[in-house]
This record gives sequence, structure tokens and C-alpha cells, in this order.
Amino acid sequence: MQSKSLSLYHIIKEPTIKQDRTPVLFMFHGYGSDENDLFSFAAELPEELCIISVRAPYPMQPHGNAWYAIYFDAAQGKFSDDKQAIESRDKIANFIDEAVQAYDLDAENVTLLGFSQGTILSYSLALSYPEKVNNVIALSGYINDDILKEGYENNDFSRLSIYCSHGSADQVIPVDWARKAPGKLAELGIKTSLNEFPVGHGVTPQNFYQFKDWLGQRI
Repeated sequence: MQSKSLSLYHIIKEPTIKQDRTPVLFMFHGYGSDENDLFSFAAELPEELCIISVRAPYPMQPHGNAWYAIYFDAAQGKFSDDKQAIESRDKIANFIDEAVQAYDLDAENVTLLGFSQGTILSYSLALSYPEKVNNVIALSGYINDDILKEGYENNDFSRLSIYCSHGSADQVIPVDWARKAPGKLAELGIKTSLNEFPVGHGVTPQNFYQFKDWLGQRI
């Protein structure tokens, strides 16, 4: 399956087990990375999935890409460009619609897999537009309240499932930030827990097999 020219650059792995309605998993990489990073997981994931790994829209120097700018010299340590993040959230929402139509995918079976900044955007998209998403695999990220759509609390989250994991020794995104997610999600009626692994800002093999099993039960 050839990648088509849509609004965001992406690479694609077609399913090796064909179904009438093809479930899809979208991958969203972290700050300073690209579409090849998470795509290394693709060969190990359920064979009925169409997997689309997306490149963030803002190129960085000398290489890599970002979903939004982070200003590391801000007074409070790190400052996110929330306006840019909201723009990326809506670019992703539009891209999902485009890709589902272009590749003839099942709009009722959509999974987002994010890492770090890609997770922050995945949370934002799923809570702002839950009608577009069934499952979220949220690796090493957190919920940024400032980039959620106004009035999101009134959305219907009844078909949304979320898997969260984080490294307990993460020096990039503190695990305390991630630990707030299950409580916030519970308030919205989404039951989940944070799976912690004794690593830094990364994904262990145990972490991978855990979310793979989780996903296999939901697609």
C-alpha cells in the first residue's frame, strides 16, 4: 500500500490479515523525532491492523520534527507553545478523517499510539474528539488541560479505552505528571491505571508486550 499525499507526511504498513473493515493504528512520535521511530513496533503489532506513522508538521534543526515548540529557557523550566499544540491537535483530527477515507479504513476502529509529545497530542485529540477514536496507547506523556477543546467534559467517552504507561525514572517528563491522568480520566468515566516501569524516558520490552496484549483484546 503506497502512502498517499495527504495533509501530513506519513508512512504506512498494510495489514497482512485482510478483513472487510480494516482497523487502523496511528502513531505519533515524540519531540525531535520522526515517523520512523515508533514504526519499528509495526512488525510486532496485530497483523489485521493498518499502521500509519505520522511525521509532526514542524521541522527542527538539524533534524527531527515537533508537534509544537518547547522553550527550554523559559523561567519555569519548560514552556509549551499551546497555541501550536492546539493547531497540531486539529491537524491530526483532520488527517485521521482523510486517511480513513483515502485508505478505506474502519472509522469505528481507530487506535492512537503516542510517545511523549505524541502522547500529549493523543490525549488531547481523544478527549476533544472522542467520536474519532476508540483506543489510546499513551506512552511517557501526560494530559495538558490547556490544549483540550472547550467543553470537552460534556463529550461521550463511553467507547474510549486508554492504556497509560511511564518510566518511574523519567527525567524528561516527571512521572508525577503522568500519575494525574488516571484520576482525571476516572472523572470522565474512563477507567484506567498508570503502568510504571523502572526506566527513564523510553519503552521497555515488558511495556511493549503489555500494551500489545491490551490492544489485541480491543481491536
